[in-house]
Amino acid sequence: MKSVIDRSREGQRYVRPDAARRVVVSVSMPVLMRRTRGRHRIWVAVAAVVFQLALGSVYSWSVFARALREPGSTFAFDATRATLPFSVAVGMVFVGTWCGGRLQERHGSRVTAMIGAGIYSAGIIACSAARDAADLWVLILCYGVVSGVGLGIGYIVPTALLQRWFPDKRGLITGISVGGFGLGPVLSAPVLAALVHRYETVPTQAFLPMGLLCAAMTLPAAWLFVNPPASASASVVVGRSVRPSFTGREALRSREWYLLATILFASALAGISLVSVLAPAAHAISGYDAGSAAALTAAAGVFNGVGRPLAGAISERAGRMRTFAVLLVVQGLALLALPWAHDPALFAVLVCAVSLANGGGFGTMPATAGDFFGVAHIGAVYGPMLVSWSLAGVIGPLTTAHLASDGYTTAFVTVGVVTLAAVVLTAITRPPAPRTT
Repeated sequence: MKSVIDRSREGQRYVRPDAARRVVVSVSMPVLMRRTRGRHRIWVAVAAVVFQLALGSVYSWSVFARALREPGSTFAFDATRATLPFSVAVGMVFVGTWCGGRLQERHGSRVTAMIGAGIYSAGIIACSAARDAADLWVLILCYGVVSGVGLGIGYIVPTALLQRWFPDKRGLITGISVGGFGLGPVLSAPVLAALVHRYETVPTQAFLPMGLLCAAMTLPAAWLFVNPPASASASVVVGRSVRPSFTGREALRSREWYLLATILFASALAGISLVSVLAPAAHAISGYDAGSAAALTAAAGVFNGVGRPLAGAISERAGRMRTFAVLLVVQGLALLALPWAHDPALFAVLVCAVSLANGGGFGTMPATAGDFFGVAHIGAVYGPMLVSWSLAGVIGPLTTAHLASDGYTTAFVTVGVVTLAAVVLTAITRPPAPRTT
């Protein structure tokens, strides 16, 4: 009888659709890695965290924004102009992740990561050329467009690469990777604050050493980004069968890809909307002073970073969609309660709950995409999905700022309701039918 086992173009053994579903024969990557490459993949994981820590400094823009608004500086921006470069950067992440996924497919992880790191660092360094308010366009172009694209290209690489090295723990390992990104501002904010204090009159001078520091962290880390052996498993297990991975184009044609992107949008919207107004909202609702609000912001960053590997690990046992349902419910209910949290301690608990669950969404989605579409082309699949992050980064802060003009109740309740509504999607989202060959 003809064997029911064929080889996919990734070099893996998989069961053809017409084969008995109970037959699964493959040398799994976990076994292979433990035998020959265990130490190597640990170093790849460490490099990925270092790489993401540097990229995460983008979320420390508020330190620069505050300095750019100081009357004694050569800029003296208003709030809108001070935040514009950051908003553009978040919006351009999608362009970068889209390009990064395709670059990774064609040129590999190391080359793609080094391109992203180089562009990101160069954009930050170039911002040091801005000297006064007339140079706002320099900040928008260099930080917003250039660094934003570089950030997107770089961000997708470790997220996709580690799923190939750790198919046995995809939820946990991608959570750890993007957790580094979430913790980035916790480490970079003090450094940036010290640099900005040194260059109070022309704070953009701080961009030069900051950009060099980013390059020093990301480029050596990127050099360690190598793909696992070709014999590592790149298949997706469905029940007790194995099917080949989807290409990026095939995934984009599926209904399930858009459902996952919408779920990610709702989760990202909740966190970004809150973070964008956290300091003034904390003062208006619970009476936080500037120092306490800054401490709360740092605490929120820590919880966001911790939530990424935590939720990823939980999803390995509880299931991806169940985990997402809980994450969305936590964020939605906490946002609904925030306008009435006049006690500072209660306000802090709710903010940290939103941050923990928000980070969990970013930690769980890469592995979810891998479950649905396979990891062989995960960069091309998950990269475009991060358009949800970009849209949330643009829509969330603008909508929240507009609705908050008369208080924060309407703003937080609106975002909370949208987040809770997305829970319905987790009940109807299931892996697509196996791809035939």
